[in-house]
Amino acid sequence: MAGASWTDYALLDSGHGRKLERYGNYRFIRPEAQALWSPRTADWAADGEFVPGSDEDGGGRWHFTGKVPGEGWPLSRGPVQFTAQCTPFRHLAFFPDMAPVWDWMDARLAGRVDAATLNLFGYTGVGTLGLSAHGQVTHVDASKKSVAQARENAALSGMADRPIRWIVDDAAKFAAREVRRGRRYDGIILDPPKFGRGPEGEVWRLEEHLPGLVADCARLLDADSRFLFLTVYAVRMSALALAGLLAEALADLPGVIEFGDLAMAEEGDAARLLPTAIFARWSND
Repeated sequence: MAGASWTDYALLDSGHGRKLERYGNYRFIRPEAQALWSPRTADWAADGEFVPGSDEDGGGRWHFTGKVPGEGWPLSRGPVQFTAQCTPFRHLAFFPDMAPVWDWMDARLAGRVDAATLNLFGYTGVGTLGLSAHGQVTHVDASKKSVAQARENAALSGMADRPIRWIVDDAAKFAAREVRRGRRYDGIILDPPKFGRGPEGEVWRLEEHLPGLVADCARLLDADSRFLFLTVYAVRMSALALAGLLAEALADLPGVIEFGDLAMAEEGDAARLLPTAIFARWSND
């Protein structure tokens, strides 16, 4: 499942464990372990580069050579507008490789304006805003700052009055409560981290807690629901394993399960696909 460049974003080149990207008018270099090949070009002039620390689990800092706005700058994709910003976690406050996922979910809900969808680990809300064209979205993230940024993105897009429930909560606890409440959804997207903490200090470990969360998500779907999309980054796990997890949890529902790599296509001639994550998805068209 591969995404391509759009007006405000492009993967310009990759290689030697790094990638060169354009975010609006700014160019950045970031680490990318799966860029095992050599760069296509020698021109890697950039406004900033994230240099990782020696710790395998993270760390590092940005080094800037251009005047990059610390408060961020506006970008858009279709009707959704949002703020890009260099964060301490090496990304830029949204994930461009999720663009084909946004399109896929939009197609599953084509023509619907009454759908109820759930975005767990919703971050800064770019996916949420796209889903909101089809009905009420429940956006859940453990970070107050991320939810606040998501609401700001909604205002920037002129979508502040969309039917979105903005919730600061631990995703697993929220899903379990929704099951007890007897709630159902037409679609669910979850993009869990490898490790995280909830607002009350709850600990999230992907391999340990993902099966229970997926099982609860399955209980929030029924034979009339349209999709569940699961993405996983930076773990020693197979897309085939994710597909097996969904197959078990959703065994009682009609539909199909697909799995594979999430990737971005480089811009220009001789473009390559740079894998960024693995996914498994269930759809009931």
